[in-house]
Amino acid sequence: MKIGFIGLGNVGGKLAGSLLRNKFDLTVRDIDKKLTKNFKNKGAKVANSGRELAEQTDLIITCLPSIEICAKVMESDDGVIVGLSKNKIWLEMSTTDDSEIKRIGKKVMDKKAFPLDAPVSGGCHRAATGNIAIFVGGNRQAFEKILPVLKVMGKQVLHTGDLGTASILKVITNYLASVHLAALGEAWTIARKSKLDLKKTFKGIAVSSGNSFVHETESQVILNGSYNINFTMDLVKKDINLFNELSKKLNTPLEISPFVLEIFKDAQEKYGSRAWSSMVVKRLEDKFNLDFRAPGFPDELVDNEKEENGYEI
Repeated sequence: MKIGFIGLGNVGGKLAGSLLRNKFDLTVRDIDKKLTKNFKNKGAKVANSGRELAEQTDLIITCLPSIEICAKVMESDDGVIVGLSKNKIWLEMSTTDDSEIKRIGKKVMDKKAFPLDAPVSGGCHRAATGNIAIFVGGNRQAFEKILPVLKVMGKQVLHTGDLGTASILKVITNYLASVHLAALGEAWTIARKSKLDLKKTFKGIAVSSGNSFVHETESQVILNGSYNINFTMDLVKKDINLFNELSKKLNTPLEISPFVLEIFKDAQEKYGSRAWSSMVVKRLEDKFNLDFRAPGFPDELVDNEKEENGYEI
């Protein structure tokens, strides 16, 4: 199977790297020529347009930073949809709106191709090693056809149902992660003001009912002071907005989500849209003149799990 990959950023570059590392026939495209040159030097082919990439490959993967950019890549005069033909598969791995994936998916199906949404979850460090989780929505037969590819990019693969269901699930999980991160800021503030040993506090939370994936990962770079989680404020804001818009479409007014969004908006105003999202806790460090530093924590997360073939859950 020939694979095309568009979007070689923080997540996409790592997912595409797993495909290249596992000897797949890979063609890439990105507006950053340095990124495409790096892949070309490692053996990948480079396409000059979305149309060219789609014409030359069987599976077209997009992993892009916004809904608007995805629409442009897919629908422009020289975009992916123009290059699609019967039985090709489009796999959208961005975090996006389910209604938008269905809208573009209809155009893909009009070309007798198959659309699938397949957002990932688990952090950039796990994307680098192929140990990330992947949710996939859409035609079951198309999913099974590309399952060997998915098992290389991710460790745990879940078919969620119809097209769009994976995007909804991803928005939900990202929302929960954002809530956990905002709550950690308050937890570390109380721990620091209580003069607890923060290294021992980290261990205590990790073995308690208060533990979370966010604590196990992001607390480490918070305590180090690098805050480097490879995920930025603007992306969190986008994800929570997607969750809030979904609640409005479902006529379900929410209580916590709008408040958490205001916290991240304030953090973005203070530290910038491209600041690491974990810096949301720095609002409280600055407000109370504290720091959450503790020895022995890394400045960047590394996945130490052995890379192994994934499986469907």
